[in-house]
Amino acid sequence: MTGAVRQRFADGRWHFQHGPIDCILHAEGEAGAAAECIERAWNRFAGLLDELSAELPALRADLASVPVAVTGRVARRLVAACRPHAADGRFITAMAAVAGSVAEELISCFADPRIARAYVNNGGDIALHLAGNAAFAVGVCSDADRALVDGGFRVDAVSPVRGVATSGWRGRSFSLGIADSVTVLATTASVADAAATIVANAVDVDDDRIVRAPASAVRDDSDLGDRLVVRHVPALPAPLVRLALARGAAEAEAQIAAGRIMAAVLVLQGQRRVCGDVHASLALT
Repeated sequence: MTGAVRQRFADGRWHFQHGPIDCILHAEGEAGAAAECIERAWNRFAGLLDELSAELPALRADLASVPVAVTGRVARRLVAACRPHAADGRFITAMAAVAGSVAEELISCFADPRIARAYVNNGGDIALHLAGNAAFAVGVCSDADRALVDGGFRVDAVSPVRGVATSGWRGRSFSLGIADSVTVLATTASVADAAATIVANAVDVDDDRIVRAPASAVRDDSDLGDRLVVRHVPALPAPLVRLALARGAAEAEAQIAAGRIMAAVLVLQGQRRVCGDVHASLALT
């Protein structure tokens, strides 16, 4: 596991890191069970980056225009999560679901009847394990620089939601849209990750003050090539904010109607739209 490191925090959470993969994990259950599952997850973490790197050219290909065949289990999950969006005729690569797919792979290590609840948070894309009466309170943060929670929602064991993903121009990944954040709830983290990318891209308007740049000029290995990604969004008039959110909400509703996601929360400059069934208090701070 050359290059991979792990650390246990004082509160019992674990940090796994290898190259760009940066995960926080936590589990609760019978004595000793959580430690066993964490060890399984650590052993699975070994080699994950190498597995994905070996198939990187295929994972960076436009699924809408190039036949893509991959062999690794996580790589296949990436492709499966993104292919429905390519079938809609839009540009997408399998990398749109990479963080959620890795989280989903690691959460499988906690499929143990002795574990009440567990999560793997891979840079904000989260896979959940819930059993019995267990539940998680999940926060919505529209600006990672402020590190403030704008609202939240509850996911309990009877809910089908096991994946939560967030995308937007302020995140660590590139976005074609101007959303501060789009948080998506789905049955799996990989599906949520891909859909969050698509919905966040749809939150957009034309304004000459919005700064955009070719992805390749910002990061030479970007799978987005020369497509323009958002680098800065100025304060926009309220009507433009509403228009951008309406466009994103229309895409979110289409994803819900297609059965790909359960709900989405879209945030832009203090305004928000909630699509689907979210039982939560989402008052912005």
